[in-house]
Amino acid sequence: MKFAVVVFPGSNCDRDMYYAVKDHLGAEADLVWYQEANLANYDAVLLPGGFSYGDYLRSGAIASTSSVIEQIREAAEMGKPVLGVCNGFQVLLEMGLLPGAMLPNERLKFMCHFETLTVENSNTLFTSQYEEKEKIQIPIAHGDGNYFCDEPTYQKLSDNNQIIFTYDDNPNGSVGNIAGITNQKGNVLGMMPHPERAVEALLGHEDGLRLFESILTHWREHHAINA
Repeated sequence: MKFAVVVFPGSNCDRDMYYAVKDHLGAEADLVWYQEANLANYDAVLLPGGFSYGDYLRSGAIASTSSVIEQIREAAEMGKPVLGVCNGFQVLLEMGLLPGAMLPNERLKFMCHFETLTVENSNTLFTSQYEEKEKIQIPIAHGDGNYFCDEPTYQKLSDNNQIIFTYDDNPNGSVGNIAGITNQKGNVLGMMPHPERAVEALLGHEDGLRLFESILTHWREHHAINA
């Protein structure tokens, strides 16, 4: 399996994502500069955290208009896994692959620490290696992580089991304690916490690694690979 880690101007978690996949998951991965990207030969697309384009206008807004976006949209339509973390989640919202929007944190402060998450849906290609309602430790690092959607959208997310992760102690004021959601098809996940920063004990926790293992397991199952 081969992952593309899309790099925008201002991305600063791209190396974290790259090494999580390459060194800890043991899969192939490339850092792909957004202007030179050709995503056709990749099996999954990863949008890392950071401050694309300096977070001007709105976080992720300018990146969502860049030349690589149509390729990301095509990958999602083909059913390939697309994971957006932190700024990557913001990009997915801005480009309309996921519903809702991001607001500044409720306390108007940048927050950087581990949070306890609940796995609300373990029946996805991103969460098959977790148990339903399992408590996991994943770090956050954001200033605009207050997820917002209107009541009909929230009800739809809930009814379709698209709410994948919730915060136990909502740090930013997100609607419904939401930390991560998928599209209705289930192959696009946006989340504010950083699983790539929790892939080995040296980093404090290893709970994030199972998210990437879930993606790899799903790919192997659908490509008849025994490993």
